[in-house]
Amino acid sequence: VLPAFGQYAGPAILSRGDAPAAMEAPQIKFQPFLSVSASYSTGLSGVTVDSQGNLANASAYGAVISGGISGSHSWRHTHAGLDYHASYNLYSGAGNSVYNSFSQGLSFGLSHQVTRHIKFSLRETLGWFSFSNPNVGLTPTVPFDPSQSGIPTSDFYYTRTIYSTTQADLVIQKSTRLSFDLGGGLFINRYSSSALYGVTGEDATGDFQYRLSRRATVGANYSYTHYSFTGILSSSDLHGGSLTYALRISRTVEFSGYGGFMRAETKFIQNVPVDPNVAALLGITSTSALVHRINWVPSFSGRLSKTFARGVAYAAGGETVMPGNGLFLTSRTASVMGGYGYTGLRRWSLGVNCTYITALSIGNVNGGYGNISGSFSMSRSLGHSLSFVTSYIANQYRSPNFTGYNRLIYSASVGIGWSPGNVPLRIW
Repeated sequence: VLPAFGQYAGPAILSRGDAPAAMEAPQIKFQPFLSVSASYSTGLSGVTVDSQGNLANASAYGAVISGGISGSHSWRHTHAGLDYHASYNLYSGAGNSVYNSFSQGLSFGLSHQVTRHIKFSLRETLGWFSFSNPNVGLTPTVPFDPSQSGIPTSDFYYTRTIYSTTQADLVIQKSTRLSFDLGGGLFINRYSSSALYGVTGEDATGDFQYRLSRRATVGANYSYTHYSFTGILSSSDLHGGSLTYALRISRTVEFSGYGGFMRAETKFIQNVPVDPNVAALLGITSTSALVHRINWVPSFSGRLSKTFARGVAYAAGGETVMPGNGLFLTSRTASVMGGYGYTGLRRWSLGVNCTYITALSIGNVNGGYGNISGSFSMSRSLGHSLSFVTSYIANQYRSPNFTGYNRLIYSASVGIGWSPGNVPLRIW
């Protein structure tokens, strides 16, 4: 008798954080890598200003030492996937050593068939970075979608950002058609600068899914999320409900999405002007007041994916409420992203990711902000486990309300990488 997940074999459910179902079939050998590259970076600025009162914005040549390991493995009742990257950036020039930084990121997914009808899954993303978080797109070795994990993607300053997201789900497969999911999670974002606001969040979800046919599944989802911020008295409570739909268009092409509404209840302290009579009596011009807001916002997301033997291409988009980026607190956030990662060529390996984000703060500061980011990485095998590697990352920050927020930063590198085996080096 096949286990329940073998009987289901339906399209992935995006609201559960699933990666495309076709990505679970191939087993990718664990492959370590190490690379040394020359680099050039702009936008090296912490939470500080220069002698003229403008945002610091240094540029420097440097070197990058990177390493990591990725792969997946399946047992009879268990599947695990891992992707780990670490790098150390050194910058040359007088005064630029203060921007030397160590970054790392871990994505780990585990699913275990507890009984014939019950499956447990665990998703973990953690790490820290200073320039830009590369761990936001679909990775062929990780069995979940990082974009559904709430990891930071729009941080403005060149300063250490520490993040951790843990999510667990228990799926009860009542029959080959009907399943239920109970899940919960905890995430933490912190910044090395005390001028930025960190956040701690908890969430709980529940849904049911019904498989209409071999290719289509429908359902409904409820979620609750709580944000609490450091450095400021502020919190948000989010209740969301949505309908879900997933369609397997072909053996390797899938669509999954959900749509509904979210009730965002936000509280924060704000300075307000006092009455002129009170000001004349007490000699003050403003005081603190508790602001309480309730916003109803749409909440939806969709993803179209094409899975290959050693890679995946995808396009996704949606709108929801996010905890901001350290400058802004709770925000309505819309995003569109796409990516392509492939190692099936004989000597070449390619990785491309693009993201567009626009957000409207509904917390401490009223205003809009966003960014357009893109990354490109490529490797070509030179033989004897060596490869030529190159990468480019760019981030255009944009705001219609805050002029100083508009700036372009980028980083480029070229070097030599090592990885054992005949598979082209994967550096993303």
